[in-house]
Formats: sequence, structure tokens, C-alpha cells
Amino acid sequence: MRILVLGGTGEASALARALAARADLDAVLSFAGRTTIPQVWPIRIRIGGFGGVEGLAAYLRDEKIDAVVDATHPFAAQMSRHAQGACAKAGTPIAVLTRPAWCPQPHDRWISVAGMNEAAAALGSTPKRVFLTVGRLQLAAFEAGPQHHYLVRSIEPMDPPPRLPHLTFIAGRGPFDVAAELALMQSEAIDILVTKNSGAPATYAKIEAARELGLAVVMIERPVQAEGSVFHDPADVLAWLDCLPREAAHAAD
Repeated sequence: MRILVLGGTGEASALARALAARADLDAVLSFAGRTTIPQVWPIRIRIGGFGGVEGLAAYLRDEKIDAVVDATHPFAAQMSRHAQGACAKAGTPIAVLTRPAWCPQPHDRWISVAGMNEAAAALGSTPKRVFLTVGRLQLAAFEAGPQHHYLVRSIEPMDPPPRLPHLTFIAGRGPFDVAAELALMQSEAIDILVTKNSGAPATYAKIEAARELGLAVVMIERPVQAEGSVFHDPADVLAWLDCLPREAAHAAD
């Protein structure tokens, strides 16, 4: 059975390890290639885009893929839409493997917003010291608030950097611990945290640190997820695969 995993997350990594242990499954893990891929993988990998819905549908047919697992980041909305559309065209079953979203806890001070522009507006007009952890690809929205000082953390350097007069960049890849996040926020005199509701355990420490310091958190909520089979555990994905016909995608062949 041939499986395509759309990856880039810890969930995709865990699923790759589980698939590698199954001799009856032939899996390939696909990365968009936007960040450095530092490790050796237990299954075959491919790097780069597919060319939209039509390109991915052609790949599924040409490679005789039996099932797709979308294990991309919860905010990779375009890739997820393309995956759903391509699977519909190719007649390929698709499931989503994702982590649950974070939920506010007692003493959290969340300001929930729908996107980057709303997050920038939520900072207000009074200058603040902002800890910005939204990745490096959507920072232009914060150019609307040049009065703030931004501490930006991302895995990869900003290229090009946003046009912000008060900007400090630090590179970092989770997991992060609460003590380190507390120390960072205190040393940088952070007033407010801006982040995405990724649900990742490896980056939750910043939420705990903000709670302990009594800081407001501008929380960018997830886009609406496509309907279909959604799982939070690789074992459940394997069970779903085991229930599929072995030639689901290319029965017409």
C-alpha cells in the first residue's frame, strides 16, 4: 500500500516512524522545503511543491498513491486545501493528522484574532515590547505598527526582513522550557506575546511563561479545517489505513 504523508511537523515525524515499522506499507514523506530539514528519516522523503491541485493530483495518479495523510502545520491552510482538492480529483482517500488546539486556562489573558492583520491591530497604538512568534513568512502585517519593538523568533532567518525600525531577531527551534522562556521575556521586558494556536507541546512553554508573568497573549486562531477523517494519534492513522481497500486510489488501473 503506497502512502503519501504531507509533513513538516512533529506529528508527521512520529507517523513516519510508525510507517517505517510496517513492511506492508510503502510511504514517502513530503516537505515543502521552507525550513532546513536536519535529520535522517526512516522512510523516503521528497522536498518541494507539487504544482497546485492539478500537479498533486497527477502525482497521486502517476505514483499510484493509495492514501494521503495531511500532517502539515495547522496553519498550512493552502497546502491542506490543495491536498483535499487533489485527492477529490484522483479519488484518493485522505486523512488529517494534527495536534489539538491550545485552550485558555485560568489566569490566561488571551486576545483571540482571526489573522495577522487583526493581530497587528490588537497591539494598539501605544508602543509596546512585543514577543512575536508567528514564523518568518507573515511578518509584513506588523509593518502597520512601527512604533512597537519586536522580538522575533523563528527557525530560519528573515529574508528579507520586514521594514520595522525596532526589530531584534533570535533563531530558535523547540522544544523550549518554561524557565528559559520566563528569563527571555523578563530580560527583554516583554509586554505582550503574539503567537499562533499551533497546539504544539514543544512551544507551549511561552504560553505558560506569559501566564506566570500576567502578560496578554494575542492568539491567532486556526483556519477552519477541512471536513473528513481527523486524527491526533499516529496509531489511529494506521488503523484508518488498515480499513482502506488496498487499491483505493488506482482501482481503475
